[in-house]
Amino acid sequence: MNRAARVRTALRLRPLPALALALTLAAGGFAAWAGQDWYGAAHDEQAAYAEQRDAALSAGEQAVQNLNTLDHREIQRGLDLWESSTTGELHEQLASGRAEFADQVKEAKTVSTARVLSGAVTELDDRAGRARVLVALRVTVKASDGSKSDKDSRMLGELTRTDGRWKLSALGQAPVGGAPAG
Repeated sequence: MNRAARVRTALRLRPLPALALALTLAAGGFAAWAGQDWYGAAHDEQAAYAEQRDAALSAGEQAVQNLNTLDHREIQRGLDLWESSTTGELHEQLASGRAEFADQVKEAKTVSTARVLSGAVTELDDRAGRARVLVALRVTVKASDGSKSDKDSRMLGELTRTDGRWKLSALGQAPVGGAPAG
């Protein structure tokens, strides 16, 4: 009888270690799966591409806003911001015409402020370091007599990655709807 009692006791105690072993294996399997999933996400090319797209959009929107904002009372600071937001031929054009443009703005005594309404990356070549953005913005111009006017516009900008930063290399007005596709 003593032996039968031991067998019953042993049978009752054995499921506990088996359950603990099963839970340990399940937890280890889940940890391995989660680790593999995390590693895959961290090294995903699509995630890196999306990160560059977002960086280009943010830089493009800011640069377009910068180039549409200028206060005659702080003209040099504004033009410095223009130059720091640009690269290439656009940068050279702004730098070479800086003095003449500053004189025109000082004489007109205008203050223009831009606000980005929306933006999108229309093209991105991450490897070549080039991108294009479309930015909708509202520009408010305050004249010297105190009158204000608002103008909504859409701008097409080209960006070039320079020293790891996206900078505007070309800027132009986007065509407005109704124009025939050619």
